[in-house]
Amino acid sequence: MTSAERFAKCTWKSHHFSQKDEKQDLHANQMIKVVLIGHDTRNPNLGVGALTVSEVEIIRRAARQLETRINIIHLIGRSGRQSCIDGDDVTERFVRPLRRPLDFFRAVRDSDVVIDISGGDSFADIYGSRRIFQILLEKYLVHLARRPLIMAPQTVGPFSRPLWRALAAGSIRRSAIVATRDDKSTAFLREMGIVRDVIQASDVALRLPYDPPPERAGGPPRIGLNVSGLLMGGGYTGKNMFGLKSDYPALVRAIIEGFLNHEDGCELHLVGHVIPQQRGGVEDDYQACLDLAAEYPAAVVAPAFATPSEAKSYIAGLDFFMGARMHACIAAFSSGVPVVPMAYSRKFEGLFGALDYDLTVDCTTDDAEDILERIFSAYENRSKIAVRMATAMQAGLGRLNLYESELEKFLRQ
Repeated sequence: MTSAERFAKCTWKSHHFSQKDEKQDLHANQMIKVVLIGHDTRNPNLGVGALTVSEVEIIRRAARQLETRINIIHLIGRSGRQSCIDGDDVTERFVRPLRRPLDFFRAVRDSDVVIDISGGDSFADIYGSRRIFQILLEKYLVHLARRPLIMAPQTVGPFSRPLWRALAAGSIRRSAIVATRDDKSTAFLREMGIVRDVIQASDVALRLPYDPPPERAGGPPRIGLNVSGLLMGGGYTGKNMFGLKSDYPALVRAIIEGFLNHEDGCELHLVGHVIPQQRGGVEDDYQACLDLAAEYPAAVVAPAFATPSEAKSYIAGLDFFMGARMHACIAAFSSGVPVVPMAYSRKFEGLFGALDYDLTVDCTTDDAEDILERIFSAYENRSKIAVRMATAMQAGLGRLNLYESELEKFLRQ
């Protein structure tokens, strides 16, 4: 090989490797802009916060797998309460789509992908026309901005009005990825005429980080009861809005008395999961717990948690749990605490039933006597239930992996 040929070969190699290094540098310097809608880090409902914290963890994990940088822009509609998420990769932007839809449009337009979770269960009209109108407005503004919309695992339906149902179906057909968190929602989509691929996942809050409790030697059984301030007051209308078969306040008092007077000497903890800054609102679990503690001084009132992870860390230290806030029950379920979910909508049975966890009681169809019998039977069999629950948890994580894998694949594009 002549000197000229050797020089040419070395020059080609140098150019080739410099191009390769340049591509690697470009890949390392990529920034994917992900906008979150239908999430909330400042909501007094810690369940909504649990969804958001968990979603951010999932996105961060995908970014690490892809070895790329990520900028998560969270569009929020409220201020005041401290955010339950921090990090240099998260930016909050205050936007109210009902008042300033153009600002919302511009925010989603300046993104690569939009992920929507609709508050977990708000892609339905059971909470009133205003909420479903805002949910649909946000979705259609994303479609109008020609940005891919990913439906994170959520409950879909029911829709009592044909208009909401038709608009919901139109958005679902336009979405890049559609994931439900239960089989009932998937079946509902098929009833709506949706034939596209749907990921049957589980609730992202199964990924919510928490601090495991220290080992505890002896002491009385610690029983946790999540009290829903919303159900204590009869819903937003004050007139048994959710059609409960039994008297919910009377049922709660019967549970409290049953455990406080139990022969095991149980220590009963009243646990709020919707905790507004101002006391006494229609949704305020914490105030409902304080009011009940005034009637039953032996009960322990759990702290007014600032973040969903704080709540989960507290619940993880209990021995048995029941409640009407689904994400309080998910916190128990995913931390290994035997739990009896007390359903007021089909989202409970949809989520837990899909994991073959059949301890949910239905407050809309079951008598109070039956609910009490099943709760105390579950308490007596809590050790066996914990084993079944561990299997169900693995099933939930396996279903959630389907969504995480598809999200990572989409971001890779």
